[in-house]
Amino acid sequence: MVLEALERGRREVRRVWMDVGAKPDRKIDAILRLAGDKVSRVERALLDRMSETGVHNGVIAEAEPFPELTVREVLDREPEPFFVLVDEVQYEHNLGAILRSALGAGVHAVVVPVQRGKGLSPVVHRVSMGGAEAVPLIREGISSALATLKRAGVTIVGADMDGLPPWEVDLRGPVAIVLGGEDKGLTDPVRKRCDHVVGVPLAGGLESLNVSVTAGVLLFERVRQRWGR
Repeated sequence: MVLEALERGRREVRRVWMDVGAKPDRKIDAILRLAGDKVSRVERALLDRMSETGVHNGVIAEAEPFPELTVREVLDREPEPFFVLVDEVQYEHNLGAILRSALGAGVHAVVVPVQRGKGLSPVVHRVSMGGAEAVPLIREGISSALATLKRAGVTIVGADMDGLPPWEVDLRGPVAIVLGGEDKGLTDPVRKRCDHVVGVPLAGGLESLNVSVTAGVLLFERVRQRWGR
């Protein structure tokens, strides 16, 4: 994550603490090169005490907060916007995994509610494996965000168990994929705002997939349709 922050440059990295025993490798060398005199070599026990998640891999950084963005600002800068909206996801690992998939699928922003669900916690950041450094996480009301996207001509695609197979819906062009909570799925007000509702057909008697797995399937179905592979 530290290397991603330095390479992406979305925010300033103020200081870096590195295990004094860290052996040179590609990532360590890159951090030392990019951070320069901001790096302090310290004992691993200090890193253990500093870490908020208990996992640091020998490097911890202090950085500026991410710049705050709105859905409107992302729409204004992207000719073919691709959004993911995540309503009421409570488990940090799910949001982190969604951000990781969003990075790989070329998503321009992930939107989560202001008051419901998880934000960009240390656990979310760690699980995203660099996704949080590249994909903006916007805190905005889901209804407000959907209204803004609708006015901009973005196709709204909800994910729910009873939806059409995703390959039967055109996911090319400006698209926003909307995911519900782990237990509830899409709420009725959100579902009514969707242009399409899609679901992942399942075998083996399964009723549903984890929300982050569903996100990955739908995001890369969009990639397949857009690039023909």
